[in-house]
Amino acid sequence: MEINASDDLLPNVTLGFILYDSCYNEVRSLTGTAWILSGTKNGVPSFSCKEGNMPLAIIGDMPSKASIPIARILGLYRYPQVSYASATPLLSDKTQFPSFLRTIHNSYYEGFIIADLLKYFNWTWVGIIVSDNDLGRTGLQIVTREYEKNGGCIAFQEILPIFSSMKSVLRIVDVVKKSKATVVVLFCTTENLVSLMELASFHNITDKVWVATPGWSITSDFPRRDILTTLNGSLGLANQNGKIPGFKEFLYSIHPSISTNDPYMKTFWENVFHCIWPGNDAVNNTSPALLKEDIVWCTGEERLDSIDPNIYDVYNFKYTYRTHNAVFAVAHALHQMKNCVPGKGPFKNGSCADIYNHRPWQLLHYLKRVDFKNTAGERIFFNENGDVPVSVDILNWQLFPNGSNQYVSIGSIDTGAPKGKVFRIQLKEILWNTGNSQVPVSVCSDPCPKGYRRAALQGQKICCFDCLPCSEGEILNPNDDSECLKCPEDKWPDSRKEECLPKLIQFLSYEETLGSALACISVLFCLLTFLVFCLFIIKQKTPIVKANNRELSYLLLISLIFGFLCPLAFIGRPNRIMCMIRQVMFAVIFSLCVSTILAKTITVIMIFSATNPNSKMNTLVGFRIPVCIVPVCTVIQIILCIVWLAQAAPFAEFNMAAEIGIIVIECNEGSRVLFASVLGYMGLLASVSLFVAFMARKLPDTFNETKFITFSMLVFASVWVTFIPAYLSTKGKQTVAVEIFAILSSSAGLLVCVFFPKCYIILLHPEMNSREYITRRNARSQET
Repeated sequence: MEINASDDLLPNVTLGFILYDSCYNEVRSLTGTAWILSGTKNGVPSFSCKEGNMPLAIIGDMPSKASIPIARILGLYRYPQVSYASATPLLSDKTQFPSFLRTIHNSYYEGFIIADLLKYFNWTWVGIIVSDNDLGRTGLQIVTREYEKNGGCIAFQEILPIFSSMKSVLRIVDVVKKSKATVVVLFCTTENLVSLMELASFHNITDKVWVATPGWSITSDFPRRDILTTLNGSLGLANQNGKIPGFKEFLYSIHPSISTNDPYMKTFWENVFHCIWPGNDAVNNTSPALLKEDIVWCTGEERLDSIDPNIYDVYNFKYTYRTHNAVFAVAHALHQMKNCVPGKGPFKNGSCADIYNHRPWQLLHYLKRVDFKNTAGERIFFNENGDVPVSVDILNWQLFPNGSNQYVSIGSIDTGAPKGKVFRIQLKEILWNTGNSQVPVSVCSDPCPKGYRRAALQGQKICCFDCLPCSEGEILNPNDDSECLKCPEDKWPDSRKEECLPKLIQFLSYEETLGSALACISVLFCLLTFLVFCLFIIKQKTPIVKANNRELSYLLLISLIFGFLCPLAFIGRPNRIMCMIRQVMFAVIFSLCVSTILAKTITVIMIFSATNPNSKMNTLVGFRIPVCIVPVCTVIQIILCIVWLAQAAPFAEFNMAAEIGIIVIECNEGSRVLFASVLGYMGLLASVSLFVAFMARKLPDTFNETKFITFSMLVFASVWVTFIPAYLSTKGKQTVAVEIFAILSSSAGLLVCVFFPKCYIILLHPEMNSREYITRRNARSQET
């Protein structure tokens, strides 16, 4: 009616139609085709009894199983066929079906869509049930290939026989019930699926999400509440709703009194409003005695807009929209044929076809090339296989407490849409079978925690795995969660082992408690030593200061002052200059200290020898040996240090392995041999000093100098002997702290043992620090 009333499309041309119902039956489809082609009810192959009234094209059929035999026959004559619902991929083969076109998408792409849908919801463990036909086998092949390419795994795959037996259906239901997979994909026809859904509902399988193909996603063949409960929350693909302007108003305006010649109108009205239309022959011919007293007669005032849209849907034009497009495609093809200019036509010698008398293949030529916008403004065209772009809605089955159900559109897929708008889903609109909006989980193994990698289980699919932690210093590969990557040397994994972060740089600094505490102790001992030095300067003429060579005492105090300042070079960020200075300073200063103590000890020995006329060392007193010991021993150490610095000087380095996750900036000693030589020489001096002091410990001395020196060298040796294992057992900045502690401890031992007894006498017992006291003491010792 819309085309016939148009002034732009086929003006002055009236189109009609012949309606034939194949009832989902291949045999009736073939019978109807033979009737249309031959013009007779019985059908005569290769003959047309009503050639002048031959239909120009066939719109249909709906099921693929019916369209396939029709298309095989029509293809022999190149007779145009446009289906509005047959989606099987086989019909895109133009070698077998050269005259078949369709306004519905090719179901071949449904497998890709479902694979993308499963990936979108992160369902990696699903089951698949397919019908034992082309639809099922093709869908199974595509979904399996694309799904596994996306990292998913098939938990089970079952084939539902076309003629289902109770035994096979029971077995499939048992597999579904026992499977850990929460999601089940169904590539099935409606007639195959009814028995499966009945048994699934009987076994109360309500914890599964069923993913439906367009073949049954909006079927009305599941009216029972128990089946709807089983399907509640499931997802389905459905042919996208189309818009037909004015069609809703048209559906609401139909009425039996207007469409008097429509044989279905009165029946429709009676079924919808549960009444009997006046004039119904079946009722009028019935005996009045047999008529029910409570019979309801239709008044004609019933309103179609009062009917529940689930019963009389005037909004969702899925197959209606595609039928509308199919009819308009034929009309546009005829319009192009009508407007053909002789001499510029597409056929031999530029000829045109006569719209009233043309061959089927001529209309097919125009039909394949139509490209127009329908009444809703959407572009309609066919590709080289006679298919249209894929455009499907994603539906969610929702069951309400009152028993009613609804298919809610939660998204769409349109391959003809601009890039980035092909795939659209509104998660908030979905109501799952759990009753909430949280997406169900369908996995074989739960995802591994952060910092754990997947470890495949032998004999299992890749979706079933154990979780093993990444090793120290490794993060999970962001592109492959089955392996870990080692961080670069200067980086370390974060707490979740997701990212390599720069390692913390560590050294003993003044800002931290340990560094500042050691620095304070060092300065305090330095000041204390300086005070002792000042005290000795003030009391320089007293016997206790003059005893055992006061110049050596001054030199020892000055070297101890620098020894206490030495740890300050060990605190702070190491660099090449500081690494060279601190070890050399430490070696030279302590060599000076020990050589001074050695000189003091030898001085005591020589003084005692001078008082003994029988001593063999009298001849050495005049050589001033103690004065020579200090510079000679110190110069030897200085020469060793110069050679060390010249050959392989210490330098700062980044130690990546000292502590986990930390870069320790420390001093590399350069040549370990030369460093050991420097330390070994200092140890040799200390050993000689200890030995000489120990041998002279019993010599008579007014102030017990040799005993104090012996004890100080014992403390010095003990500190550095215990330093070695402590130094080797520590890492990072604690190593430097141990060395500083050893320096401070040994220096403090020398200060306390050598000088504190003298300070005690000077400050607290000044009477002992006099010539008279020493004279009386010596006299008593001689009398004894």
